[in-house]
Amino acid sequence: MGKIQSFTDLIVWQKAHKFVLQIYKLTNNFPREEKYSLVDQLRRASVSITSNISEGFYRRTSIDKSHFYFMSIGSLAEIQNQLILARDLGYIENNIFQKVGKESVEIHKLINGLIRSSSTKHNPKS
Repeated sequence: MGKIQSFTDLIVWQKAHKFVLQIYKLTNNFPREEKYSLVDQLRRASVSITSNISEGFYRRTSIDKSHFYFMSIGSLAEIQNQLILARDLGYIENNIFQKVGKESVEIHKLINGLIRSSSTKHNPKS
């Protein structure tokens, strides 16, 4: 793999982007009355993950980078909560919930790695 020059080169951003697309497709099947509530919340939170990763990528200090990466984790946790609600309301089947949930955990781990990486690059004593 070559040098990472853009946020789109990050594996975590690539996986999170696929996750966003999956959330959009998944919410297409939700009831119409959820369009401006649960659907909107899930979509906004999913976009927030990749947006915060991309913004953090271009920040100069590890503190600034970590701030945005932690915000993306918060958005991911929001989605995990909303997916539980969607499952319990019968909007998604349990097997889909399990699959999407597993992907969210993987993305969370990758973001944690990004936080560790940005901290060690700027703070060699850490």
